[in-house]
Amino acid sequence: MVEVPSIPEPQKASLDAKHSALIIVDMQNDFVNERGQLYVGEAARRTIPNIKRLLEKARGSGATVVFTQDWHLEDDPEFPIWGKHAVANTWGSEIIEELRPLEGEIIIKKLRYDAFFGTSLDHVLRIKGIRNVVVTGTVSNICVLHTAASAALNLYRVYLPVDCVSALTEFDQLATLRQISFLYKGILTRSDLLEFVP
Repeated sequence: MVEVPSIPEPQKASLDAKHSALIIVDMQNDFVNERGQLYVGEAARRTIPNIKRLLEKARGSGATVVFTQDWHLEDDPEFPIWGKHAVANTWGSEIIEELRPLEGEIIIKKLRYDAFFGTSLDHVLRIKGIRNVVVTGTVSNICVLHTAASAALNLYRVYLPVDCVSALTEFDQLATLRQISFLYKGILTRSDLLEFVP
């Protein structure tokens, strides 16, 4: 039996909306809808109202909102690993209806796990003067973790609401919380504990 290292308890966070961004990672039909090609399961469905709560807070305060979309060509080299999923311009690649972006909100189409890799995300955040990123979405130990890691390595302050991320297994979820809090010094919080202050 492997002992799980201690993971900090979620804490309150009050962020300056002007310098903060909510990043919603890959909440797409192929991952979150039970008919999707890589359905994460009920864990992903349970995060929807929590992410929606943060989304409403961000929109109401004027914080920056960013959606990422996994976005693949028909012969993507990732498919031998995961099977075909999130093919560009298909139903599976669409962001779920419950979290549909508003006109003018930022959508980053990403080719790999990390939303910063090969995209304009860092450029957009710097133009907007962002210092804090709140990372939500799925899958915790894959695209969420790699995006949070890249944010930290690019010197953004990372906040992870634990009720707004989902993984395929409990082990994967706990490993993500440990890595983000321990290795990247991210702050663990919850959707009810985090506020964007105008």
